[in-house]
Amino acid sequence: MKGTGRFPTRVPKARQPKAETLKILIVTDAWAPQINGVVRTLEVLGKELSALGHEVRYATPEGRFSIPLPTYKEIRLSILPRRSLEKLIDDFKPDNIHIATEGTLGLAARNICIRRRLAFTTAYHSRFPDYVHVRFPIVPKSLIYRLLRWFHAPAYAMMVATDRLQRELQSHGFINTRIWSRGVDVEKFHPIADADMPFPRPIWLYVGRVSIEKNIEAFLSLDLPGSKVVVGDGPVRAQLERKYPAAHFLGTKTGEDLVRAYSAGDVFVFPSKTDTFGLVVLEALACGTPVAAYPVQGPQDVVGDAPIAVLDDDLRDACLHALEIPGADARAFAMKNSWRVCTLQFLANLPPPQP
Repeated sequence: MKGTGRFPTRVPKARQPKAETLKILIVTDAWAPQINGVVRTLEVLGKELSALGHEVRYATPEGRFSIPLPTYKEIRLSILPRRSLEKLIDDFKPDNIHIATEGTLGLAARNICIRRRLAFTTAYHSRFPDYVHVRFPIVPKSLIYRLLRWFHAPAYAMMVATDRLQRELQSHGFINTRIWSRGVDVEKFHPIADADMPFPRPIWLYVGRVSIEKNIEAFLSLDLPGSKVVVGDGPVRAQLERKYPAAHFLGTKTGEDLVRAYSAGDVFVFPSKTDTFGLVVLEALACGTPVAAYPVQGPQDVVGDAPIAVLDDDLRDACLHALEIPGADARAFAMKNSWRVCTLQFLANLPPPQP
């Protein structure tokens, strides 16, 4: 069925028009121990929704029988999750179901909602057509877009992070898109004055997944003074460590250790050309670290023309010029991007109450 996002639906009986608080179920195939922008976004969303008085539960691969996704072993695919999902929905009686990913859990939840005629929302977090094409060039992007249209079409709303991404998806036939932007926790991510690293300066910092689609080699191959530092893990880390022995690979960092890493950097280098947003860019700015990146969707949507980043097709020039940006300016920019505003956007995208 070609979707318009407007097929007749009903919400669970627990939803009452007079209710001021909601019970929200978030279904996601991406979850801890993964450390990435999708997981952080969903974790913070739950905390913000709870702070606003709503009740949130997650359906994740945790505690389920699962297998690693080929070529991406950190992602676990839940096997035959339908029955346990149905029990969770029956027990929790959510007012809203949000399907965050297109994996096996997301697919099972989608099918349950359609069969029970429950309204639901989805989100587009990752540029699957680009990611799949990088790993498997033989697979045409048009096929992936077709599958994604099929997956998201029955949703009440398909949430996307930026206006530019919304226009791009609309050009590929997606018609039920709504904006749900991203923010940063400026209390957690903040400059630490004594943060340092035992490497020669300037310190060029990358934080994120170490995988082929992140284009990290474009950063590591640059001729730059000082030290290149990579924080994160992923399937190509060992390969890049062998190829670039002068770079420092520190592995995954969380909590204050991550904030210290951001704060210790002189420039945050974001070489990805495929990210839909780039949450790490905001985290780096919140820690007072200016950004160098390519002028592509993701960094362009995060920073626009604000003078706290340098976006250039010549990534080396971008890095060198970003050294001149005051850290205080980077921090001030991040302060304007609140998670609370983003959470209110999310709530506004949910299906309205039905009698």
